[in-house]
Amino acid sequence: MNRRAQLRLAISALLVLLTTSLYAQAAPAFDQFFRDKTMRVDYFHTAGKSIAEIVALDDVVSDGPWAGSRTRLLDETNLGDFFLVVLDRDTSRQIYSRGFSSIFGEWITTPEAKTAYRTFHESLRFPWPKHPVHVVLQRRNEDGAGFHEIWDTVIDPDSRFVNRADLQPAGKVWSLIDNGPSSEKVDILLLSEGYTAAELPKFHADAKRLVDALFREEPFKSRRKDFNVRGMDVAAAESGGNRPQVNEFRRTVVGTSYNTFDSERYVLTLDNKAFRNIASGAPYEFVEILVNSKQYGGGGIYNDQATAAVDTAFAEYVFVHEFGHHFADLADEYYTSDVAYETGASYHQEPWQPNATALHDPDHLKWKDLVDRGTPIPTPWDKQQFEEMDKAFQKRRRALLARKAPEAEVDALFREGQAAETKLLGSMKYSGKVGAFEGANYEATGEYRPEADCIMFTRDEVPFCRVCQRAITNIIDLYSRP
Repeated sequence: MNRRAQLRLAISALLVLLTTSLYAQAAPAFDQFFRDKTMRVDYFHTAGKSIAEIVALDDVVSDGPWAGSRTRLLDETNLGDFFLVVLDRDTSRQIYSRGFSSIFGEWITTPEAKTAYRTFHESLRFPWPKHPVHVVLQRRNEDGAGFHEIWDTVIDPDSRFVNRADLQPAGKVWSLIDNGPSSEKVDILLLSEGYTAAELPKFHADAKRLVDALFREEPFKSRRKDFNVRGMDVAAAESGGNRPQVNEFRRTVVGTSYNTFDSERYVLTLDNKAFRNIASGAPYEFVEILVNSKQYGGGGIYNDQATAAVDTAFAEYVFVHEFGHHFADLADEYYTSDVAYETGASYHQEPWQPNATALHDPDHLKWKDLVDRGTPIPTPWDKQQFEEMDKAFQKRRRALLARKAPEAEVDALFREGQAAETKLLGSMKYSGKVGAFEGANYEATGEYRPEADCIMFTRDEVPFCRVCQRAITNIIDLYSRP
């Protein structure tokens, strides 16, 4: 590690320490600054080619009751591509903050961003202020340390340009898990996508099956009482999801589609306003959209959205994996699958995601406290053998996709790969140990994951690694602890 990198890390650590100390001393009182209601600021986020990004206000509306914590109003996690800061206008005191990521933040890492312009619709959500506030949108610095301001606006909650009316729920809201007041629990909302009115009982069954899968995994299992989970019935005119790659087109209610960034398995909604208007009918902090489809697919963006196709053989895995992205900003630990993002850089900044590292300083590994004495850093594993096996698997998968093979054949190939990977990754010297295993975050070299195998690495029937479990626990505490 060179002296410049060491200095940058030291400054970053000092800033985090000072900021955390400041937040601890200046925690705002909810009732002093806020009402029991959610304000949503909608805006357009534009960039492309070589232009600087542009943020333009769209609307300020009510987004239903406030479901978040009334005590943990300031975010100290240092997660996400972006950071929302809400300041009391009269005193400039920080009264709310949250980190988050966005589809825009992912798109600017794709090759298309160098050749085209695109605009994305996004939202900022925070408790309804009693008095005028200064809303500041920040973006993470290029070196990954800290944030800088990219846009701000002043909002008077009593202004005639602020729409205080609530929307009626788009469908029936029903409870899967109810453990108490929203302000003291983590609130998850499941939306149906591609279910006709006659298929809504199937949505209820799918939701229960997938939620059960989530709460079989630690730390969700041990912390189940800290959650509320609700479903919302959003009836579709036509069954199924939008699947452009096989010419099955749908105009879906929530706006989800396969082929996000031209990745056949990546499912997201880009219709943010429709998505947010529907979700506003129920209290929520996190949303997962269940897509009534047999094609393998899903997606997850931190503090934005998660999706999962419900009828593949690996639907439970996809639901849990994508929720890991959405809930705790967990990085993908795999690196052999095709992705839409540019990879292969000669130098890797230290990622902010809690379960990946560039390992510039092995003596200061960010999860060092979880590493057993005697485990080498970096940690050896059968990397070449794994890559050769996975290369053959990916070749066969691409062939299936090229001939538009039935999903049952794709699922069978996944099961075959799962069995081989489980055997290899579970039989190595440091299997089950926390270390630093090269290959993570879509990069074959230069980035490292905490354990040989994890839900964020493969489809194998393994738990979240201990580093991921700790990261998830931190978010549960952020929303459920006084």
